[in-house]
Amino acid sequence: MKLRVAHTPDADDAFMFYAMISGKVPLPFEIEHIIMDIEALNELAFKGNLDVTALSVHAYAYLSDKYRILSAGASVGDGYGPIIVAKEKIDLEGKRIAIPGKYTTAYLYLKLAIENFKPVEMRFDEIMDAVKKGDVDAGLLIHEGQITYKKLGLVKILDLWEWWKELTNLPMPLGVNVISRGIDEKIQREFLKAMKLSIEYALKNSEEAARYAMKYSRGMSFEETLRFARMYVNEYTYEMPKSVLKAIEKLFEMGEERGFFKKPELDVLF
Repeated sequence: MKLRVAHTPDADDAFMFYAMISGKVPLPFEIEHIIMDIEALNELAFKGNLDVTALSVHAYAYLSDKYRILSAGASVGDGYGPIIVAKEKIDLEGKRIAIPGKYTTAYLYLKLAIENFKPVEMRFDEIMDAVKKGDVDAGLLIHEGQITYKKLGLVKILDLWEWWKELTNLPMPLGVNVISRGIDEKIQREFLKAMKLSIEYALKNSEEAARYAMKYSRGMSFEETLRFARMYVNEYTYEMPKSVLKAIEKLFEMGEERGFFKKPELDVLF
């Protein structure tokens, strides 16, 4: 059987999929490997064209009928998360803020934290330049921008992790891996096992996996790539604990209270 498996062109995803891609773990199936940015994967998931994919937690609110969440592979912030940056300290109310996609979880957190702003959608890797040029007032950063923004002379205006932590005292769920409900459950469980083995290998062989992830580092040094990969590939990634399940439920409850979507049933494959 061949599975269409998709992840983002980001160091953390490359890090966790390294062992699976490079034959370090046994696979009872073939993989057709697809790499696209997270918002492109969110959009593709709506069409149901992927067997397994990285997905924004926000997007899952609309796709729970098509996919199950895998307990392995989640991207969870704990002490860090998406941030808002600008050229100088500003009040964000009413400002034009670049966002990396309307289904990204970072955008959901931003909408919950700030009610009055003007979103400007663009690719995540174009945001810092847009802020620097003054095309927008501020930018919502995900991925490596969270640790490289100072190189462009930008300043942090709002740390969404700090906002979330103060509000909930929970970890910050951002991305998950999901698998199509149309796939036989035996295959679902075999994929989950392979995913956990791949993550375990990366955590035990961090420098080796980070060297592979360097091809998706977008200018980061090896040390920065390793640091970023280990930020989002951690104990939460290997197997989702109750605190992360509780955090996802809380995020969906807040989204429903604000009228953004109807809270979905949380179906996680362990």
